[in-house]
Amino acid sequence: MEDIEIAKELTIGMLSRMGLKTEVEGFFKEESLFLEIKGDQEGILIGKDGHTLEALQMLINRMVNKQLKTSRRIIIDIDDYRKRRADTVSNIAQRLGEKAKRTGQSQTIGPFNAHERRIIHLTVKEDPSIKTESLGEGDLKKIRIIPIKKEG
Repeated sequence: MEDIEIAKELTIGMLSRMGLKTEVEGFFKEESLFLEIKGDQEGILIGKDGHTLEALQMLINRMVNKQLKTSRRIIIDIDDYRKRRADTVSNIAQRLGEKAKRTGQSQTIGPFNAHERRIIHLTVKEDPSIKTESLGEGDLKKIRIIPIKKEG
């Protein structure tokens, strides 16, 4: 429980220095420490396509793990953004998978972070008539959805 209190304290401190009033709830799930942030300026903290949220999560991870002297994975969410984003990314993958099958042409989307790419790969994997591949270098990569040609 001490880990949660330290993580909450550091997060609230950083956000208050940014001039934001927030509440932070913390809990453990599957070996990870989850922080749920609630406030009135959630859009600012999420940023375009969640980029600000990712940066905030990276900073909080570094700050907390340095203070705890351990390596604990910390996942930050704001107003269930991560679940909504996962649903959106999955829907995009399904829609473009259907287009790839219909047209017979590969569809390229992105760039996406590792978590979002995983969602796309798992979504497309359910359909045996299409496959995916990641394209590019670094943390943000594009994904190509490829129709599988039927033999015969």
